[in-house]
Amino acid sequence: MSDETTRHEKASPPIRKTTAEWMEQLTPEQFYVTRQSGTERPFTGPYWDNKLIGRYDCVCCETPLFMSDTKFDSGCGWPSFFEAVDPDAIRELEDQSHGMIRTEIRCSSCDAHLGHVFPDGPPPTGLRYCLNGHAMNFVHGGRPPTKSE
Repeated sequence: MSDETTRHEKASPPIRKTTAEWMEQLTPEQFYVTRQSGTERPFTGPYWDNKLIGRYDCVCCETPLFMSDTKFDSGCGWPSFFEAVDPDAIRELEDQSHGMIRTEIRCSSCDAHLGHVFPDGPPPTGLRYCLNGHAMNFVHGGRPPTKSE
């Protein structure tokens, strides 16, 4: 693992809430995905086929995660992106569940489970960030965050 990944694994997210607070804020589907590391069935969640221009933010803390111009149709049934809006917005963790080794992605601000990243995406990054739609909110016409945000 790279030093950057290790650093991200050890980082402590600044937003912390109790389980009860998350349950009050989120829908049951959002809670299952983001707080219990669940996965929605392919082609069932929001945004997998969204083609509008805007920004995708964390459903738990509103941290900007991805822009629509980095979204692509990977055919997997989940929203897929080739680049995060900011490298520090996403934390990567090794996931050994389901009898395989994958790279889980979480929101750096609140530790919400977002999905996984795979090395089979398009140029220029070659990455496929495969997100659960229930982990995000779409901001129609949303712009990338400025460095001061």
